[in-house]
Amino acid sequence: MKVTVDQVKCVAAGHCVMHADEVFDQRDDDGIVELLDPNPPAELADEVRQAAAVCPAMAIHVEE
Repeated sequence: MKVTVDQVKCVAAGHCVMHADEVFDQRDDDGIVELLDPNPPAELADEVRQAAAVCPAMAIHVEE
């Protein structure tokens, strides 16, 4: 699994962090998504997929 984020699209809602805080974080100054692990382990795959699914800006992209 490969994960990418589009920080330009991100609206800083934080849903990604709520679903997969080992993979996503938010910048302190503006809340924009930060990708902690672009190749998360298989055991986090469901959480990452859910984070992408609930992103209101569709700023998270997952390649299987």
